[in-house]
Amino acid sequence: MLRNKILIVFSGTLLCLFFVACSQKGDPSVAQRAAATQPKAVAPIDPANTASVSGTVHFSGAVPKMQKIDMSMDPGCRGENHVETYVVNDGNLANVVVYVKSGLEGGFTYAGTPVTIDQKGCRYLPHVAAVVVNQQVQFTNGDTATHNIHSSPQINAKWNESQMPTSPTITKTFSNAEMMIPIQCNQHPWMKMYLNVMSNPWFAVTDEAGHFDIKGLPPGDYTLAAVHEKLGEQTLQVHVASKEAKSGADFTFAAQ
Repeated sequence: MLRNKILIVFSGTLLCLFFVACSQKGDPSVAQRAAATQPKAVAPIDPANTASVSGTVHFSGAVPKMQKIDMSMDPGCRGENHVETYVVNDGNLANVVVYVKSGLEGGFTYAGTPVTIDQKGCRYLPHVAAVVVNQQVQFTNGDTATHNIHSSPQINAKWNESQMPTSPTITKTFSNAEMMIPIQCNQHPWMKMYLNVMSNPWFAVTDEAGHFDIKGLPPGDYTLAAVHEKLGEQTLQVHVASKEAKSGADFTFAAQ
């Protein structure tokens, strides 16, 4: 009887050791898990081999009429103002953000110089802007009116601050990539602009002629995306070779 008990205990011990060994084999060590979560090294970029891609964003169909804004409620607002949702010149669309959406390998660091958003004539200038994550955004007040800057992001921190004409510059950063963050003035409800926070530095905002030019891009295959505040997003596949200045990366948005 005693011999049988010893055998049972010994067999149970072996079985436990077997399951422990199996569970350890399937579970990576703490060091392995830590190594797996480390950020990838930044891929070096040779400036001598970078390329550029440019194009135009077109607009087809009847252009919505720009609504005039009555700013007489505040004597500190001067000049004329219109709703800037659709800025179309000669069939081309301004204020469209064009950026590299996919195709980049590794991580990227880019401090960049601060981007200034001015409040002048009770408008935000520019109407659409783009920065990279953690790049400084400086808000200035060029009016004699007091403004109230109110950002409404979805995944970044929200904030709401007043700025008098003589107030210092308000500097902000955004820690997460996010497209088309609305920023408006609570004092003047027609004042609105959109800030885009990008995960990489390869982007541009179309000018008055609907043109964009993205420079310093490593050679490769990419998906370009064009985003408009009301018309949504379109994508385009492009290939750029070393030192190539590729043109004709055009998009067309239709009236809705």
